[in-house]
Order: sequence, then C-alpha cells, then structure tokens
Amino acid sequence: MASIKILGIAGSLRKASYNKAALKAAQGLVPAGASLEIADLPDLPGFNQDNEKSPPAAVTDLKAKIRAADAILLVTPEYNYSIPGVLKNAIDWAARPYGDSAWKGKPVAIMGASVGALGTARAQYHLRQCFVFLDMPVVNQPEVMISAAASKFDPSGNLTDATAKELIGKLLAALCALAEKSGKA
Repeated sequence: MASIKILGIAGSLRKASYNKAALKAAQGLVPAGASLEIADLPDLPGFNQDNEKSPPAAVTDLKAKIRAADAILLVTPEYNYSIPGVLKNAIDWAARPYGDSAWKGKPVAIMGASVGALGTARAQYHLRQCFVFLDMPVVNQPEVMISAAASKFDPSGNLTDATAKELIGKLLAALCALAEKSGKA
C-alpha cells in the first residue's frame, strides 16, 4: 500500500464530543502505511457567495489541508435529523467558488456517534447526497453508526466498544483501498 494521508474532520464544535473522540480513536486504527491527521473545524462565518472569491484565511487553510490529503474521513453528529450546520458550512466554503472545489474527486468515508438509537444514520445519508454534487467517491460499507454513544466511551473519551473499533478499522481499510483505486494515493 502506498502511503495514504487521510484528513479527518469531526462535525462538532463541542469539546467533549463523542464524534471527536471517535475520530481520535480512528487515528489508532489506520492501516499500516496510512496516517490520519485531524483538522478541527475552523471558526468560519456563514457561507456567503458574495465573499467566495476572497474567503477568510481559515477557508484557504482548510482547502489546502483537504487538497493535501489523499482521502477524507468525516465524523458527524446528527442534529435535527441532518448534518450539523457547522459541518455543512465548512463543506460549502471548501466547495466554492464553482470550479475550485477542494473536495472534487476526493475519496471519502463517513462515520458518526450519537446518544440516540440510530447513531447518525440520517446525517450520514444527507452527507452522501452532498457527495454526488461534490464528485466524491464514497465508501459504502461498512457503515459505522455508533449508537448509545454514552455507553461506548469511558469518562476520558476513549472508545471502549470492540465492535465499533472493528468497524472503524474496516472502514479505514476500505477508504485506503478506494484512495488507491481512485489513483489519489
């Protein structure tokens, strides 16, 4: 396997986010020859098309990190049955202006953690819809939806669920395979 650089982004700003904790756990589960860099969501203003040709420095930095990666791992909570606003805002900024999307052709995998029973299923489905327009090949299996997250992390935020760890490892292996197949690695 070629050296594959994965950029991981958690779609939550909360300090004690289960999704940030799941992303940190993923760092220890990447296949040999791959690495996972975590990028925090920058403090971005709401996307405004009037400003897309002169974006804030945080957008320029985020786009550079995305472009430098061979693949993307998005770890999303679910808010109101959908994608968190801060994640969607970052996606929109990095996709603009039209014709200058940092996401184009970038292999992507999704996972998420939630205290609810569905473990971010709806948010992940909505992200998959975005990937069609963004022209991002997506890992379809395995689906990693960590439900009842409060019982699957210890008080320090360490993932303790063996099944979730196994699925994350398989997801990352599939992402690396997709990156190689796509010629991105």
